[in-house]
Amino acid sequence: MKFIWPSLLWLLAALPLLVALYFWLLARKRRSTVRVASVTVAKLALGRGPGWRRHVPPLLMLLALGALVFAIARPTAIVTLPLSERTIILAMDVSGSMRAEDIKPNRLVASQEAAKTFIRNLPREVKVGVVSFAGTAAVVQAPTTSHEDAIAAIDRFQLQRATATGSGIILSLATLFPDHGIEIQHVTGQRNFPGAPIGRNPDAKPFTPVEPGSYSSAAIIMLTDGQRTTGPDPLDAAKMAAERGVRVYTVGMGTTAGEVIGFEGWSMRVRLDEETLKTVSTATLGEYFYAGTAEDLKKVYEALSSRMVVERKETEVSALFAALGALLAVLSAGLSVWWFGRVA
Repeated sequence: MKFIWPSLLWLLAALPLLVALYFWLLARKRRSTVRVASVTVAKLALGRGPGWRRHVPPLLMLLALGALVFAIARPTAIVTLPLSERTIILAMDVSGSMRAEDIKPNRLVASQEAAKTFIRNLPREVKVGVVSFAGTAAVVQAPTTSHEDAIAAIDRFQLQRATATGSGIILSLATLFPDHGIEIQHVTGQRNFPGAPIGRNPDAKPFTPVEPGSYSSAAIIMLTDGQRTTGPDPLDAAKMAAERGVRVYTVGMGTTAGEVIGFEGWSMRVRLDEETLKTVSTATLGEYFYAGTAEDLKKVYEALSSRMVVERKETEVSALFAALGALLAVLSAGLSVWWFGRVA
C-alpha cells in the first residue's frame, strides 16, 4: 500500500496521546471517592459495575480515528478491477496447413470452435474484431459489440496459401489505431477494410511511443500453426505493438518438427515457430500458449478469457478506510447508548 499524502500519517501520533488521556481520566475518576459508612453500603449504592464493557466504545472510537487518518492520507493499492471498455482482436491463421488433422477434426475447425466459445464467454460490452491472415491479411470483422457478427465472420474462413504472421499483427494494430497512419497496403494485398485508408494517412496524428503493455483498452490474440513464409517480420510487428502499449498473446498449434501437408497440389512441411511466437509475446508483455490438442486449445481460450475482462491497477482506496472509520464510530456510539444510556 502507498499513500498520496503520506505526511498526514503523522496524525497517527496523536492516538497514543488520546490513550494516555483516557487512562488519566479513569485514574482521576477513581480518586474522586465518597465517604460511606461501610463497604456493604458502598456495594449496594454502586450496584454491579460496567466491567470490561466500559472500555469497548472508546476502543472502537480510537480505531475509527485511525481509519479516518489513513483515509485522509489517501492510500492506494494494486487491485483487480473489471474493464469497462476493452477491444480484443483475434488474429487467426487461415493458411493451408490449418487443414492438418493432428487436432481433430482439423486445426482450422478446432481453432474456429475454440474462438467462438471464447467470444461467447466475453461480457457483452467487450468489442471483438477478427483478422485472418495467410499470405496476406484481411479484416473479416471490424471491432463490434455484436458478438454474433464476430462468430459469423469466423465461420466464413477460407484456406489460403502462405503464412504472414507479421501481417496479422500489423493489420490488427491498424484496426485498433486507424488514425496512426499505419502502412497496410503491403500486408493486405490491396484489400482495404471500412474506415481505414490504404497507405499512409496524411491526416494521421503524431505518434509518441508508450511503455510496453501500458495500453489496457485493447489486446491482440494471435493463433497460428506455422512459421512465417512471407510478409513483414513478426518481430518488427511486435515492436510496433510494444510501442503502442498493446499486448500480443500468441497461441501455437502443431509441432516444432513439423509434418508434410498437401494443399492445392502443393506438398509442404509445416513447422511451428515457437521461438518467434514466444519472442513476440515477451516483447509486448503478453503471454505464449501451446495448444497440442483441441482440448488444450479450449483451455487456452478459457485462460485468456479470464485475462481479457479484468486488470490489475493502482487505485485509491480512501473511500474504504473512510467507510470503515464511519462504521466504527457509529458502532462505538451505538454500544455506548445501549449499555450506558449515553454517548460516553
